[in-house]
Amino acid sequence: MADLIVGIQWGDEGKGKIVDLLASGYDYVVRYQGGHNAGHTIVVDSKKIALHLLPSGILYPQCKNVIGNGVVINLEALLKEMSAFENLQGRLFVSDKAHIILPYHEILDKAKEKSKNTSAIGTTGKGIGPCYGDKVSRNGVRLMDLKHPQILKAKIESIYQQAKYAESLYGVELPSVENVLSHLESLREQILPFITDTTQLLWEAQKRGEKILCEGAQGSMLDIDHGTYPYVTSSSTIAAGACSGSGLAPRDIQKVIGIAKAYCTRVGNGVFPTEELGEIGERLRESGGEFGTTTGRARRCGWFDAVAVRYACALNGCESLSIMKLDVLDGFRRIKVCVGYEYEGREIDYIPTDYECVKPIYREFEGWDKTCGIRDFNALPKNAQIYIKELEKLIGVKISMISTSAEREDTIRL
Repeated sequence: MADLIVGIQWGDEGKGKIVDLLASGYDYVVRYQGGHNAGHTIVVDSKKIALHLLPSGILYPQCKNVIGNGVVINLEALLKEMSAFENLQGRLFVSDKAHIILPYHEILDKAKEKSKNTSAIGTTGKGIGPCYGDKVSRNGVRLMDLKHPQILKAKIESIYQQAKYAESLYGVELPSVENVLSHLESLREQILPFITDTTQLLWEAQKRGEKILCEGAQGSMLDIDHGTYPYVTSSSTIAAGACSGSGLAPRDIQKVIGIAKAYCTRVGNGVFPTEELGEIGERLRESGGEFGTTTGRARRCGWFDAVAVRYACALNGCESLSIMKLDVLDGFRRIKVCVGYEYEGREIDYIPTDYECVKPIYREFEGWDKTCGIRDFNALPKNAQIYIKELEKLIGVKISMISTSAEREDTIRL
């Protein structure tokens, strides 16, 4: 059976820490969607480790790590990340069905974003969207193609026939077919030993009774279908995406653990009802270190949105919820939580499709002094305990873990 860790907000919830905390109890950790636009920051012995493509289980020598078919891969970025670790052979497996981000994808991504001006999504510009676009239009290159140079060459030539429009439309110059093939050839031998049929690998692991942990990238509110469209990512970030992105069947998923911050953040454009643009937002940003792992961009910050979290928990079928960065709220005199919305002249407690039309309805809580580093729920300040208990009631899902700092062990288990 497999368990699943999924982000419940707009990403950057702290999934990496929880996966890192739990990974020692699993035989496999599987990354199933997204690309190197996502980033997990893990702190071990006060040392920060940033992962973009490698599953968080890579920090445990006994753990096998899988990059599934639902991930899109920049080979250069993956190999660079791999170079920071030793003895990965037999510990890292990359799906032969995963699609490759080509140099032209990144050029196209940046050009498209620039052309949108005020309607830009806020993409990282790393070629993720165009790569997924080629995938769904059945025009992509997969890792398996690296094993067959003639097939690879034919595919690249075909792609470039269709990609030529970009040069005139966006005024960009794409690298030649020869340069792309040369680039892939220079990386080919380094990545080939890690390419395998990861779906079959996971099926065999299940037959042996081995435990699998799937980790999502980004967050549920960025899901291509159920997120704040069009300001979303290009893949399925919810629990259902774990099956299509790994080859596991829905019946194989045993437990879904949602991850949410004690407040809320978002990167890029799009609706964010509880965003705080003034002093409070800046304080949350500085206290929480809310700058992107991948881009370094400042994240937009605001109060916890219980309606959005409840919606995302329902989408994912969450059995439990982990609340991250409770310590960032230390020192606030009053803390707000969104408990409903004003919408078309009435109050609602759900997310409408035209989400940009809502205004938050808040409930205020008394603040507290210090939670940082506390590892026992009963040792938390009384007001912090009340805050957690009320969030649990508002969401309707059990809160099973609370993080009180970036350190691995500063975690309360309930």
